[in-house]
Amino acid sequence: MQEKETFYITTPIYYPSGKFHIGTAYTTVIADSLKRYKKLQGYDAYLLTGLDEHGQKIETVAKEHNMQPQNYVDNMAVEAKKLWEKLNIEYDDFIRTTEDRHTKIAQKIFDYFMDTGDIYKGEYEGLYCTPCETFFTETQLVNGKCPDCGRDVKPMKEEAYFFNMKKYAQKLLEFYDTHPDFIKPEYRKTEMINNFIKPGLEDLCVSRTSFDWGIPVKKDPKHVIYVWLDALTNYLTALGYLSEDDHLFQKYWPASVQIVGKDIARFHLIYWPIFLIALGLEIPKTILVHNWIMMKDGKMSKSKGNIVYPELLIDRYGLDATKYFLLKAVPVSQDGVFSPEEFVERFNIDLCNDLGNLVNRTIGMINKYYNGKVPEYNGHQNEQDEEIERTIKKQKLEFEDRMKELQFSNALSEIWGIITRCNKYIDETAPWILAKQEEKEKLDSVMYHLVESLRFVAVLLQPFMPDTAKSIFEQLGVENADYKTWESIKEFYKDLKQITVTKTGTPLFVRLNKEEEIDYIKTNMKALPK
Repeated sequence: MQEKETFYITTPIYYPSGKFHIGTAYTTVIADSLKRYKKLQGYDAYLLTGLDEHGQKIETVAKEHNMQPQNYVDNMAVEAKKLWEKLNIEYDDFIRTTEDRHTKIAQKIFDYFMDTGDIYKGEYEGLYCTPCETFFTETQLVNGKCPDCGRDVKPMKEEAYFFNMKKYAQKLLEFYDTHPDFIKPEYRKTEMINNFIKPGLEDLCVSRTSFDWGIPVKKDPKHVIYVWLDALTNYLTALGYLSEDDHLFQKYWPASVQIVGKDIARFHLIYWPIFLIALGLEIPKTILVHNWIMMKDGKMSKSKGNIVYPELLIDRYGLDATKYFLLKAVPVSQDGVFSPEEFVERFNIDLCNDLGNLVNRTIGMINKYYNGKVPEYNGHQNEQDEEIERTIKKQKLEFEDRMKELQFSNALSEIWGIITRCNKYIDETAPWILAKQEEKEKLDSVMYHLVESLRFVAVLLQPFMPDTAKSIFEQLGVENADYKTWESIKEFYKDLKQITVTKTGTPLFVRLNKEEEIDYIKTNMKALPK
């Protein structure tokens, strides 16, 4: 049996310093959707997520909770896994940087860099942002603040090891030039070159001595490995790199797509590929940098009382509705804005009016005119029949192109293009008039095309809204697994084997009271989920 082509996807490992909000969830939701899509296409897709558990910030937060750092991160790991379960994230591995499988290999990598001369000892004196665990020069600050998070920085001086980034700057630029798909969206490459590489790439501080919550440097134990050399190597250590069992590394590396937020773009687009070049390893094929979910008044923050937690939306409106909003409302290449008004509007219009009503009307008419039995395909009885088949084929190809470019919001728009055309098709063909005038052949054609179009929609929705897709299949009476595969939508099916729809259609989504739900979301944005 021929092995499937592999597809390795990673999210950044999250810093467990507080409750995860929808911005954190967004990264993992798009990673999970990508994995489901590649599996649907027949790939052996593997998804890694996890927690980055070391560093000064964790040590500080643990003290604030009167806990030891290890106990604190143990609790946070439980909470993170609960959230991923609630989001139905199909991850294959969850790595924690406090695990032996990571710490031992991170030490080996650090030792290797010391032996090759890529790491050298020095003294760091600079401006430090504790939340970002990053040193900055005066020129890198924005209005005297951290350029990444906007918080205050403070002077700091200590002995440290440094990685010789300058040595590899030209090789990195050459890699950029020869691998146009490495950075998506492309403007991030220009940003890295103009803001960090051309002005002169600074060597990177890779150890600390001012705190001890980290992985000790074996050859100099008063130092602990600094966060970015520690954290970034998880993508390798999770696969067993340099371990006795490296079969996963041999199978899945290099990563196909690594998904990160724009706040950590520099670390993944500059430092990470340089580490890999220095290790003699292949660089990931693509790193996708997505933007943020913003509020109307700026970034989410506890002080503003404008943080939206995914549990708030899932418990009230369902998982698929929550995922749909995250995927649709946030274009990868620009910031998206969350507002209670927009959430409720998309729920009512996109999910209830467009998709939900289409399914209900179709099920209702099949039951009314055919006692639930889907009529056989009988070709094209009017120009609308031909057009809807063309539309489905065109939108499906456009969908594939959008997914190839990792444009999740636009991919969903292509699916909704089919849904919109189907609703228009009903209005154009007026099945109720065809039934009244006893134009059976035309009515047969319309109803078959509606059912087949909805089957297409359900197949395409599976990576993003699996429960909704499952419900559509069930209501259409599509039980045959062959009708749910990617292979099954290569062409418009001409034979659905006389499937029988459900006798009573169940609304996929129930229309919301706009004012009531907007008020509910606004009120509960201020409270931590239970």
